[in-house]
Amino acid sequence: MPVHDITILLFLGALAAGLLGALTGLGGGAIIVPLLTILFHVDIRYAVGTSLVSVIATSSGAAAAYVKEGYSNIRVGMLLEIATTIGAITGAFIAGLVSPTAVAVIFGIVLLHTAWTSTRPRVEHIAGGPSDPIALKLRLDSTYPTPDGPQHYQVQHVPLGFGLMYIAGILSGLLGIGSGVVKVLAMDRAMHLPFKVSTTTSNFMIGVTAAASAGIYLHRGYIVPGLAFPVMLGVLAGALAGARMLPHLHTQKLRVVFSVLVAALAVELLLNAFTGKI
Repeated sequence: MPVHDITILLFLGALAAGLLGALTGLGGGAIIVPLLTILFHVDIRYAVGTSLVSVIATSSGAAAAYVKEGYSNIRVGMLLEIATTIGAITGAFIAGLVSPTAVAVIFGIVLLHTAWTSTRPRVEHIAGGPSDPIALKLRLDSTYPTPDGPQHYQVQHVPLGFGLMYIAGILSGLLGIGSGVVKVLAMDRAMHLPFKVSTTTSNFMIGVTAAASAGIYLHRGYIVPGLAFPVMLGVLAGALAGARMLPHLHTQKLRVVFSVLVAALAVELLLNAFTGKI
């Protein structure tokens, strides 16, 4: 197949990944890595390096729009980025110690878990009960826009969320994903942030997390410009479109579509790993 045809296909696949990643808050890396590995037969370490570049683009494209619209909680994001950055560096070093097959197996398991959690109902947490003392001290409580005006919410269980973010960072550095599923889990389930705040704050954070480990992959030679450039452009375009569409769409239906696609990719990735194709 001619190089320009492959480039166009890479762009289109990344465009879809960026769109879904921005709308669900789970990042396009969950689709980019298996897409490159399974369909384009790219070595998974190069796929992970490319995905990290695309994750940075996703965050850059969506985060600015979400911050402008008032959804992202900047204080929460900046605090939790400390944990994710340390975790991302840890994960990048671990990636150099394990085989590509092991990375593929771990990735497949994470994708299956992502697909399962994506279909679970979400609860829009509202103010109620005392705030976490750390949240009060750091002024993490905030509001987000709703059709009825700004809705106040309180941040809970900050230490638990911080610990989960370290795990999210390890997964990001090891697998080249934004680890949005763990980030949203930490902020939505543990810290009781409203789902749209969790989603948008996750998009704000994943770029910093990915950048922390991307430098290590670049040093090892696992980021190839000819591969990363069309993927980055496609994800960026998809992320910008998703950021504009999010306030007007029912995200739960989109998450069902996302979970089915991710589950299919996970099964295919695991089959390739166990049959020695990766």
